[in-house]
Amino acid sequence: MIIDFHTHCFPDKIAARAMEQLKLRSGITMPFHDGSLDGLKKLQKRDGVDYSVVLNIATNPRQQTSVNNFAISLKAVEGIVPFGSVHPDSPEALDELDRLKENGIKGIKLHPDYQGFFVDEEKMLPIYEKIGSLGFITVFHSGFDIGYPEPIHCTPKALSTVLKYFGDAPVVAAHFGGLCARPETLEYLAGKNVYLDTAYCYGMLTPGKAKELIDVHGADKILLGSDAPWNSPEQDIELVRCFGLTEEQEKAVLGGNAQRLLNL
Repeated sequence: MIIDFHTHCFPDKIAARAMEQLKLRSGITMPFHDGSLDGLKKLQKRDGVDYSVVLNIATNPRQQTSVNNFAISLKAVEGIVPFGSVHPDSPEALDELDRLKENGIKGIKLHPDYQGFFVDEEKMLPIYEKIGSLGFITVFHSGFDIGYPEPIHCTPKALSTVLKYFGDAPVVAAHFGGLCARPETLEYLAGKNVYLDTAYCYGMLTPGKAKELIDVHGADKILLGSDAPWNSPEQDIELVRCFGLTEEQEKAVLGGNAQRLLNL
């Protein structure tokens, strides 16, 4: 089974507009799908992916409810596992977490750059504790973001200091622990109780450097992620196959670890 743990799509009525804005911000002018659910599903089928985890992000408090309504609607789509999001400035953030849990959502995406907070801010701790108490999986954007280069709102070092607030609930540090931050990931996250995904690592991380980190951290805590539409699953699947893992480890990274986390 192949599970892409890091993808994005948008409601049809805003997909084209969202993609144009993101292309201008990132400079990635040739994405791999058009931002729609149909576009993601076609890419998923083309690249042999069984499940795609769609990471929705509430970029302001006003859109929190609509973003999560879209996430909940995606539960009906075969091969899609939707994650919700809460915005730290929303007075309803904690109640919204309850609503997401009641509707069967399995995880939360937090993007400190897009949502305007630093990962170790004190105001975030009640949200982390609530997420942990409800047993959600939490995916953080970690490290550099091409659209918001400075300051970095979630460094591997800062993320390592808040993991305890989630209790036993799983935390995923996207982009192999931090885009453009492999040495810091190795120092502060490797060996800790945190998962790393491979999203947007194709062309950014050499297989040799990845293997060094995996040898310390453990292949059982690495997840395939593409960051589609910005990378294709095919690229990151091939990257994983270049890591030099055993057959058992490779199967775990490509889907087995995610299958266990998501209870699929």
